[in-house]
Amino acid sequence: MLIKKVLPNGVRILLEPLSSVRSVSIGIWVGTGSRYENETNNGISHFIEHMLFKGTETRNAREIAEAFDKIGGQVNAFTSKESTCYYTKVMDKDARYAIHVLADMFFHSRFEKADIEKEKQVISEEIKMYEDTPDDLVHDLLSATSFAHHPLGYPILGTKETLSEFEANDLRAHMYMHYTPDNIVISVAGHVDEAFIEEIESIFSPYEIPDADERQLSPLFTPGKIARKKETEQAHICFGFEGYSSKDQAMASLMVMNNALGGGMSSRLFQEIREERGLAYSVFSFHTAFKDSGLFTIYGGTGSDQIEELAKAILGTIHRLADHGISEEELASSKAQIKGNMIFSLESTSGRMSRNAKNELILGKSRTIDETIALIDAVTLVDVNQVAMDLFNRPYSCSVVSPTGELPMAVAV
Repeated sequence: MLIKKVLPNGVRILLEPLSSVRSVSIGIWVGTGSRYENETNNGISHFIEHMLFKGTETRNAREIAEAFDKIGGQVNAFTSKESTCYYTKVMDKDARYAIHVLADMFFHSRFEKADIEKEKQVISEEIKMYEDTPDDLVHDLLSATSFAHHPLGYPILGTKETLSEFEANDLRAHMYMHYTPDNIVISVAGHVDEAFIEEIESIFSPYEIPDADERQLSPLFTPGKIARKKETEQAHICFGFEGYSSKDQAMASLMVMNNALGGGMSSRLFQEIREERGLAYSVFSFHTAFKDSGLFTIYGGTGSDQIEELAKAILGTIHRLADHGISEEELASSKAQIKGNMIFSLESTSGRMSRNAKNELILGKSRTIDETIALIDAVTLVDVNQVAMDLFNRPYSCSVVSPTGELPMAVAV
């Protein structure tokens, strides 16, 4: 049973007690990411995430790492387009200790100048690493061209130019604006009881920052095409289609359609492009939902001399899907795979912690696994085929990273 408590200051606490495990996963989630940045501070959300590990008033970076290592725990963080999360997984006996260390990082990070300059070098190397990973780079390029005039198109890591300008006051100002109590969800899942909420409440109740009223423009999908020349062994291609927001009523139908198209080994893309034609080792599709928009992506990688054939094969597959839909057999198989993956993800405390937090941040409410499964079961063949027609009969974006830096003719026309 999921327990929810909203503190007077707006901080939301979610607790899912699990008596059958001996671990506890704790996540401090903030509803901010790279979409809340601008051209001059792009990358600051990710930079703050790094800096919270660099030292507090009572612990240096090494002591933060040792605080979790000495109890056999794990700690990490990530930044996405719309959220930032600091999380740990520890043994049940160490849960109270762990939340206090996370809170120390969250509230008391120093942002020393020397640490900031050092971390700029670290993230600069991370940007270089990303540039040297073409199957990652091609996705960033797709976002940049699909949301050309909106922060959703910005890279999460920022750029070397924006990175070089960050100072401690910039980080504090950004946190003051976005790390507000009403924008924070603390999600816990594992072997703890309801009394653990009181521990969290004692730490986060005094947290007071004025709620920020920052208006966000909804993104406009901009179907564009971009190619980057890079010395690679393979050519990498992404197609992007305007998708749905996280609250769209058609999301369940989209999940089923995506799974049938490119979500698994029996999917159309995998069978057609890898098994039948041997064109690619990796080919798949996925949907990224934002609060007011979405992006449906198809990715494939192949030899540079086969990029034209791969592009035609992908476009042919989606056009057949849009024109003729999926079969009853595909519908049943896709539903079963989605439900299975959901159930499997709940076998870890980390999976439950993340699921509960995302539901709260995105939907503003919890949704049980049975409720989610009921939504999947309710999807009909007509629903799925309507989504396919809706998505794939629109203009699309395309990004390519290849040795030639040229778009395939099938895309360029």
